[in-house]
Amino acid sequence: MTLRAILLMILSMSLLAWSDVFYKLATQGSSIGQAMTLVALGGTVLFVLLSVVMKVRILTRDALHPMILLRNGFEIIGAIGMVTGLAYVSLPVFAAIMQTGPLAVTIGAAIFLKEEVGPRRWAAVGVGILGMLIVIRPWSASFTGYELFAVMGIVGLSGRDLVTRLSPSHIPALAISTWGFAFTIPAGCVLWFLSDTPSDWSAPTLWSVLGAVIVTASGYLAITTAMRLAPAAIVAPFRYTRLVFTPALGILIFGDRPDALTYVGAGIILVAGLYTFFRERALAQSVAPVGTAAPSPARKVS
Repeated sequence: MTLRAILLMILSMSLLAWSDVFYKLATQGSSIGQAMTLVALGGTVLFVLLSVVMKVRILTRDALHPMILLRNGFEIIGAIGMVTGLAYVSLPVFAAIMQTGPLAVTIGAAIFLKEEVGPRRWAAVGVGILGMLIVIRPWSASFTGYELFAVMGIVGLSGRDLVTRLSPSHIPALAISTWGFAFTIPAGCVLWFLSDTPSDWSAPTLWSVLGAVIVTASGYLAITTAMRLAPAAIVAPFRYTRLVFTPALGILIFGDRPDALTYVGAGIILVAGLYTFFRERALAQSVAPVGTAAPSPARKVS
């Protein structure tokens, strides 16, 4: 079971890397708003069909819960940032920025959820941010400014993940995901309306949109299955395989040529993220219940 879960997590990361590719291909012919709207619409329809098959209720009052609405707001911010970043930033750079997600979640958990973060994990977060700055290089001539949209994307998605922790536990994950997809439809429509780029209904664009819908949904299902087959502590580190798949596809399909500093920055982000994950795992183990006898003091793990 454990090996199967690990393979499914790796498969999901490869599928989501292809999602990045299809999004980028779609925006080469269409506007960002059109691509975002069509993918969100297709994803919503697909998730609704899944909810019918799995007998999960979608039309409930839980959709109006404040935490769900806040989560959807972060989903919109993340989607706009991601699609814009994918349209204008090379995939190796985009992939490196997106892998700072766990570090952003750590910062948000400390600030908004008041979770204790020790000096070692704060140092790891700082190192990860340094790695991202090396990748973006805002001081260099290669900096376009569109890299900040990718940063906006990871901030939005990290906020979404944090708020998900505060959502009522009785709400099915499939329903939450369906609502998140649906809420990005009107945001995409607004961007589509405001864009000066003519709408593109050519076969390459539509096939790219369809590909993005299919691989994104498949990646989601693979992640869900992997997390159910084995503990998160075993499979979660394999999320970083996306840092291999996405740049490789960028090199093969779009001819991206990341320089040495991009590799260095991505490596720093990878190490910082893995260190943060394993420190959080150690913290969780140190405060685990030890039985009904006299409690022993929790050991602080920084």
